[in-house]
Amino acid sequence: MSSDLDSVKHDVAIANRVLSVAGLAAGALASLGHVSMRVPGEPDKFVVKGRGLAFDVLGAVRDEDMVVCDLDGFLIEGPKGATQPNEVMIHSSILRARPDVTSVVHVHPRYAVVLSTLGHTMRPVAREGMPLVREPLPVYPNVALVTTQEEGTELANVLGTRQAALLFGHGAVTVGTDLEDAVMNMVNLEEQAKMNWYAYCAAGPDHARIPEEMIQAERNKPRFDDLPHMKDLVQQAGVVHARGAWQNYAHLAEQE
Repeated sequence: MSSDLDSVKHDVAIANRVLSVAGLAAGALASLGHVSMRVPGEPDKFVVKGRGLAFDVLGAVRDEDMVVCDLDGFLIEGPKGATQPNEVMIHSSILRARPDVTSVVHVHPRYAVVLSTLGHTMRPVAREGMPLVREPLPVYPNVALVTTQEEGTELANVLGTRQAALLFGHGAVTVGTDLEDAVMNMVNLEEQAKMNWYAYCAAGPDHARIPEEMIQAERNKPRFDDLPHMKDLVQQAGVVHARGAWQNYAHLAEQE
């Protein structure tokens, strides 16, 4: 199990640095945010970025800066002097409520934050992040940090079965079946928020959106690996979907 745990710590450290590389934790936000992942074979434990580090910024965290917590938010192990993140209850509460979730991301993306404060409902205005905002995003209605078990439970209830939720004037949370899924949900959520902001500024709060029938038609199209002119090649290559954006971010984060 130790080798599995070491691997998770490495992957979670990379995922945290991806938030920095992607511009979601830079400048005034450099130390704000965290990614978690369940420990394989021990779903009641998770790895997350610690706090109280000598150089506590997401772009610089390393494997040894990760801590292990339980689903009540208690620290199980970590480097000397490190604690759980202040909002560890975001992770423990969501992972406790959602057995289908392996990874949770919390960060303070600027466009998503301003739209939550404006009370503007994000709508699909670009492909990137389109499924996330197909229906209005749930909003946790408090700007305060999520530090108690009661607050964490409330946030988990607000999230429900969705992949993303906004925290009013504060940030966002996204979840996924693995680290890539959860982190790219956050990246794409902020991309959709940015495009919504552009549309809001250009055309006002009642700006157009991608029609629901177009989204449904896109969902009903055959997969690339089922298309007759691509099926054999895709199967031979063993590629089902493009992962270029994640691979680019992860590659850059490895260089940090």
